Amino acid sequence: MLVSQILKTKPAGVITIAPEATVAEAAAVLSEKRIGALIVSSDGKKALGILSERDIVRELGRSGVSCLSAKVTELMTAKLVSCTSGDMNMDILKTMTDGRFRHMPVIENGEMLAIITLGDVVKARLEELHAEKSALEGMIMGH
Repeated sequence: MLVSQILKTKPAGVITIAPEATVAEAAAVLSEKRIGALIVSSDGKKALGILSERDIVRELGRSGVSCLSAKVTELMTAKLVSCTSGDMNMDILKTMTDGRFRHMPVIENGEMLAIITLGDVVKARLEELHAEKSALEGMIMGH
């Protein structure tokens, strides 16, 4: 399944945070929106990095609550791994698994289209497997 097919099941847009925002502000947005990561962006279109709840928890463990006053740029992952709408879900699943991360921006022509999660990719794969199972059952039963 293509990433573009997965995106059809997701709400449009990407929730971003400004690079000058604090980690505390980012944590508040993550909590309010009930999401696991934010794209750091100055204009809402170009991704500068990604900040996940895991990034925040790791830094809290290292330096304590003082990290909440840091800028998101200090904790974000600046080296983004992204995909395009034409990529296959199994490739995304492998990349996320190998890289041990759960969120990936979908970028086309330098602009963010969406963010895809490990859960999105797993759900799409389960749907594929269900469709394959149904097709095989139909062939076996002569339907």
